[in-house]
Order: sequence, then structure tokens, then C-alpha cells
Amino acid sequence: MKNKLNGVAPLTHLGVIRIEGEEAAKFLHGQLTQDFSLLGLSEARLAAFCSAKGRMQASFVGFKRSHTEILLVCSRDILNTTLKRLAMFVMRAKAKLSDASDDYALFGLAGDAIDLVATSAGSTWAKVDSGPANLVFLYPADGVQRALYLTPANEASPQGVALSTQDWQWGEVRSGIAMITAPIVEAFVPQMLNYESVGGVNFKKGCYPGQEVVARSQFRGTLKRRAYLVHSDLPLQAGDEIFQANDATQPCGTVAQSAAVPADSGLSGFDAIVVLQVSAAEAGELHHGSATGPALIIAPAPYPLLADI
Repeated sequence: MKNKLNGVAPLTHLGVIRIEGEEAAKFLHGQLTQDFSLLGLSEARLAAFCSAKGRMQASFVGFKRSHTEILLVCSRDILNTTLKRLAMFVMRAKAKLSDASDDYALFGLAGDAIDLVATSAGSTWAKVDSGPANLVFLYPADGVQRALYLTPANEASPQGVALSTQDWQWGEVRSGIAMITAPIVEAFVPQMLNYESVGGVNFKKGCYPGQEVVARSQFRGTLKRRAYLVHSDLPLQAGDEIFQANDATQPCGTVAQSAAVPADSGLSGFDAIVVLQVSAAEAGELHHGSATGPALIIAPAPYPLLADI
């Protein structure tokens, strides 16, 4: 396959939540699956916001713009609801939450485009400041480095060849890390999306909503559902059901995120991150929509799971 993931893509499907105040980090530390109290200015975090039952209501890439300002990047289709839910827990904390999406422009950088901004390659979840802009290094896609670029809305866009948002979203899928969008709100605990294996859960931090469920899923028994990469000749959408050929009565999985394979890659079809029962993934013969629907092919895992490291 000819990999075309290279260039600068506008990420208008993402939005930004701003948390300001001297207790901004302390507040988020008590709400999300990651440690924000010890977050340095040269780091970012993948994090989830869970319900009391441990189900993911939102996921973010978060980082500090300063010691008293934290930005959370998430899907725009859940931003307003997520902001309201988070605000319910502020109470007397010295932290102010707001929708800052109009204050910033977001771009995805892939391949050579990163070299025009960063002087050296960064490790995953590292943050680099470039003037007023922030660059967060993400998990690679098929070996191609990727980064999230956030800059004030009145600043110039990053330089580089144009990359379509659709192709960037395909790279997101190929990286193996799904972000929560409206169709899958409260569908999964973090481990079902492999978040504990990609820096999305800190098991040493203090309590947060759903923490007991998340910890129990990790330490008391085998996880029965995991995220896998699959390929299909026909379209898939987040929230769609997956079936195993020998069981037409109930689904064995759910599509978490999907994107079309780039037209100029030499291949066709759609790639997706799906959450499957481990037993069904091992048995194979997976189908989209019904036990006799379009066939799915499981692709190689893009990273090792925590238990395999």
C-alpha cells in the first residue's frame, strides 16, 4: 500500500474545553482517568471522563497552556454535553470551565509536515510549544508520525502540503486509538478501547467517577472485550453492530470509529476500530450488521496490549 498520510489537515470535527484557575489541575485530577496534578508543561495526556459505572462519556487529549490553564481537545459532537457534565462537579473548586473552540484552530500534522514545526521527533504524548502554538505528538499510524497542532485562531496556519480531514481520520483509525463520539457515549469502559495500553489510564492516582469499576476490570479477572483493527469492503459507522458467523442472535461487538481508505493508497474499502468479545475475535468469521452481513478482516494490532508488554 502506498501510504499517503503526509501533510496538514484541518480538524474542524474537534473542539476545545478550557479549564482556568489555580485549582484547574486539581479539579481535573478528580474527574478523569489520568493524572493532571503532576502534568508538566512539556507533556500531554490521553484521558477519559467516565460515568459512575465506569463507562466512557468522553475522551480527551489534554495539556497545560500554563500552570493555571488546561485545554481538553475532544469531539465537537459531545463537547456541550460533556462541558455541562463536568461543570456539575466544580462546586467550590477554583476552576472555571468554558467552550474555547472558537479561540483556537486545530490541525493534524503527519509525516514531513511535523519537521516544519518541530526541530526533532517527539515521543508519544510529548508537548512542544512553537510560539503561541502547541504541538502534541500522537501515536503513529503505520509508522508515520502524527501530531496535534493547536494555535490561537488569529495566528497563521501551519505550513505543509494539504491533507484532507478524511485521510487524517483514516490515520486516526490506523493508529488504533478511538476517541469517544456521540454514537458510542457510555458504550465502553476504558480497557475495551485499550486505553490502559496507550497511556489513557493511571491506576496509581486517586479517585474519579467510575474508578472502582475501571480498577476492578483491570485487576479482577480477564477482560472479555478489546479493541481491534478491522477492514471492510463496505462502509461502517460508529455504533454499528458486529456479529460472529455462528451466532445470529446477538452481536459480539461494536464499531467505535471508522474511516475510508484513501483513494490514492492503492487499496479501497474502510478501516475501523471495533470493540469485540475476545472469544469472537479469536474465532473469526466476523460480519457487519448481521451474521450474514459483509465480512470483516482483522488487521494486525498497531501496538502491544499492557498484558503483552
